[in-house]
Amino acid sequence: MLKPGIKKPGIAINSARCMACYACFMACKDEHCGWDTALSKSQPELGQYWMNIVEWERGDNSRHIKTATVPTPCSHCEDPACMKAAKNGAVYKRPDGIVIVDPEKAKGQKQIVDACPVGAIYWNEEEQIPQKCTMCAELLDDPDYPGFEPRCVEACPNQALVFGDLADPDSEISKLIAANKVTQLECLGDMKSSVVHLNIPTAFLAGTVAYPKELEEVCIGAKVKVTCECGTVFETETNWAGDWEVEDLPRDKKFTVEITMDGFKPVKIETATGTGTHADHYVGITYLEQA
Repeated sequence: MLKPGIKKPGIAINSARCMACYACFMACKDEHCGWDTALSKSQPELGQYWMNIVEWERGDNSRHIKTATVPTPCSHCEDPACMKAAKNGAVYKRPDGIVIVDPEKAKGQKQIVDACPVGAIYWNEEEQIPQKCTMCAELLDDPDYPGFEPRCVEACPNQALVFGDLADPDSEISKLIAANKVTQLECLGDMKSSVVHLNIPTAFLAGTVAYPKELEEVCIGAKVKVTCECGTVFETETNWAGDWEVEDLPRDKKFTVEITMDGFKPVKIETATGTGTHADHYVGITYLEQA
């Protein structure tokens, strides 16, 4: 039974604050490797990532490259596919929303692993059981545990992971979610979950502005207007290096980039993002001509 005070425990994962230090990953290993807990068998040291750090390189040009990092544990779905695939109640959802795989009842049920859309359930070949994140419920249930938050959250040095009560609109986690962009994992569709992802990037457009072409002198403070075919307008200006960037663009859309600066001819560029997660594009260097 969860300690009193929290009705619906959840974790908000803010990708914008994650720096891929793997502290959460190591804390999970430290908690679950080498011994059994009240809710799970020991996690093997190799091959299982109850807190999986998903990383990818962004950009299609060596001049403008970024990385994205999304810590990804079990989502503790509102309507878990793993629970539907399980037999004899081998997977159950507690009244507080935490989804648990019963290590005894789940023995031999490999279909539970295959059912997870997130890929967050792993097969323990030696024990012949499926395993996954428990949200450290065995600790949250312990009245003598002083931290009262999952080990991954406790270990995060940058507040990329925040634990709290999703049922309380005045809790820190609820305020954080309300103040940021919720970016549910695509594989879950519209399904709600007790792990809420924030600020997972979509696509960016970027470029550089310079003048004249012969000297490639960077242009600082040029106005950049990016218009999506859907009608949404994004505005920015070039920085000290002459670079500009517009983030979180909708995918698979065409864009018009307009660059203006006093004393120079305006420039219009027709472009488009790519497809899929790596839909980031650097349009290159734009050289302005005097008006």
